[in-house]
Amino acid sequence: MRLEYFEMIDSVRLLDRAAGRIEALAQVPLQSPVFEGHFPGHPLVPGVLLTETMAQASGYLVLAHLDFARMPFLTGVDKARFRSFVGPGADLVVTASLEHDGSGYAVTKAAISHAGKALCDAELRFRTMPFPDGLDAPMRARARSIGLLPAVDQLVGQPVGQP
Repeated sequence: MRLEYFEMIDSVRLLDRAAGRIEALAQVPLQSPVFEGHFPGHPLVPGVLLTETMAQASGYLVLAHLDFARMPFLTGVDKARFRSFVGPGADLVVTASLEHDGSGYAVTKAAISHAGKALCDAELRFRTMPFPDGLDAPMRARARSIGLLPAVDQLVGQPVGQP
């Protein structure tokens, strides 16, 4: 995770396009400017950044589902629940499943866990639109760096690693 750059997903561990499911990994950094204010002496990942982490995993799932033909933009968060605190150094498993895709919208259910313990979950809505000028290439580059693009071409449900 590079919190200050909003790069929340470190790698994609599993992409099952047929089932509409992704599993990604994110390691919370030991140090970040975010922790200086949230909270001094007791660093915690803000809930909004955990939500963003679920949204990014979900967004990568939607991108893969749509073969990078359209860009998903987060439009809504429903039923978000935060069950435990997340501190520096936590190894997070982020999962998302596609619940709906159609009419220019996609809906996912996403969750984050650590060491098998549920930390948070939410339902997320996205508007899928043509890529804004200049965004397609950087999104493909980022997807490639986390191992998503090779996964699109692999067998459904097979583990994926970094390219």
